[in-house]
Amino acid sequence: MSITDLTVKIPSSSRSTSIPSESNRKPSRWGTVEFKFYYVILCLALPFMIWIPITLSDPSHPNYPQYQYKLWQGWLFGRNLDNSDSQYRSFRNNIPILTGVAFLFLLLKYSWNKLYLMSKVPGDNLHLIPLNAALSLIFLVALHGSSILKLIVVITINFIIAKACKSSKLGPVLTWAFNIGILFMNDRYNGYRFGAITPSLEFLDEEKYEGFYPRWHINFNITMLRLVSFSMDYYWACRKPNSVETGISLDERQRQITSHPHEMYSYANYFSYALYSPLYIAGPIMTFNDFLWQFRRPLTITRSSVLGYLIRFIGCLLTMEAVLHFMYVVAIKDTRAWASDSPAQIGMLGFWNLIIVWLKLLLPWRFFRLWALVDGIDPPENMVRCMANNYSTFGFWRSWHRSYNLWIIRYIYIPLGGMKNVFVNSVLVFTFVALWHDLTFKLLAWGWLVSLFILPEMLARYFLPASRYSSTSWYRHVCALGGVVNILLMITANLVGFVIGVDGLRFFLNELVGTFAGVQFLIGVVFCLFVGVQLMFEYREEEMRKGIYRRC
Repeated sequence: MSITDLTVKIPSSSRSTSIPSESNRKPSRWGTVEFKFYYVILCLALPFMIWIPITLSDPSHPNYPQYQYKLWQGWLFGRNLDNSDSQYRSFRNNIPILTGVAFLFLLLKYSWNKLYLMSKVPGDNLHLIPLNAALSLIFLVALHGSSILKLIVVITINFIIAKACKSSKLGPVLTWAFNIGILFMNDRYNGYRFGAITPSLEFLDEEKYEGFYPRWHINFNITMLRLVSFSMDYYWACRKPNSVETGISLDERQRQITSHPHEMYSYANYFSYALYSPLYIAGPIMTFNDFLWQFRRPLTITRSSVLGYLIRFIGCLLTMEAVLHFMYVVAIKDTRAWASDSPAQIGMLGFWNLIIVWLKLLLPWRFFRLWALVDGIDPPENMVRCMANNYSTFGFWRSWHRSYNLWIIRYIYIPLGGMKNVFVNSVLVFTFVALWHDLTFKLLAWGWLVSLFILPEMLARYFLPASRYSSTSWYRHVCALGGVVNILLMITANLVGFVIGVDGLRFFLNELVGTFAGVQFLIGVVFCLFVGVQLMFEYREEEMRKGIYRRC
């Protein structure tokens, strides 16, 4: 058992030139006096970080009555439950239903496959495409009701644009214009009403036709990424077709960039991909090329790997349940029930809200990816690092929503020029990312802050390159200080975008920087983060000693 067994397993994303040779790998520091001192600091800081939000969530706390009404009856040790985050609540409360739907979906696929293989020689899985399309259609009729008609019209128009333009440079322009236009129109008209389109269809707006979740336009943000992926993959297949020899297995990256024959970009394959049930609601995001290769050349996904993934998911789910039963930080944040709280308490409120943001996104992504894995499809893993195990702004975004990051790189960043103009391209990318999440000033501010906050790391890499200074005794400690700055900037940006907004951040900064107690706490935070970054450095060195290479 090694500490690196905790590392989430993904295909190596390091460039071969960045992998150090065995002779250049640094000896372990885990047993040195320096790191023993770090362990002491860690053992003192962690209980303090956990104890603060628990005390703030105690019924005896004077601010408790301000947010008590947002708490739900819990099941753990007689505690109440902070289920006030609507996004996570919609997932948590529906886990039994989603599990039942997944079980029925997999049972039907298994039965179909058994019947098919009785009369056919095992080979590819393309025979499952029609069944996928049919099951997806049934799933979406139950989910969106009559609004499935609107979704089918949109995806069909996108298909027609792609097929009509083929290799023409007009194709990508029309594809992007159409999909971004639909995003804005969905927000403006709230998914449209049939009665507003034509009075003769007004009866389809009735509640009995709405389905379990009629707001199809909310999920369209994810669907839109698949529509763009199909159109761009088809466009590149028409302009620069490539092929691969029969029998050669493809890794994750090769499956994304290797085109298919033109006839494989059919409406049936497109429909099955765009509305694939396990990944429809929240992803992870797959490219069309990758999705279809996994039907043409099925992957070997072992039962032990799926079981291990299930155990990991259950562990994360129970961790979230424990946090929500003992730390009511979301309810405190929503009601701003932090009057008379100290800077340390306010700081921990912000930190644990970010931990909950991480967990509330990780759990749906892992649930739906688990469903896909059992179905024989291996989508990219999201969140390959814990939120508290990041010191690089670039590495953070590679590991956070990894499948989305891979999509961004393939369809936006590289076509814009990639590394030729990193800062400008980053501003454009994060502006799109912010608007894609939600058309609000809060997220637009987040996107611009993230773009601005990558500058310090870019400058540090330029003026203090590892190739020149890594052998010096001071370089690791200077990098750790840079990591501390990065972490503080990333916390600031994500508090604005996903927790408290711009106004709430002003209050937090005033308490942390505008008071003597706040400055004392901030100095302590910087010191503890410095220790944490040193441990993150060594963890990654340990990964490389074990043959694990990451760019995050």
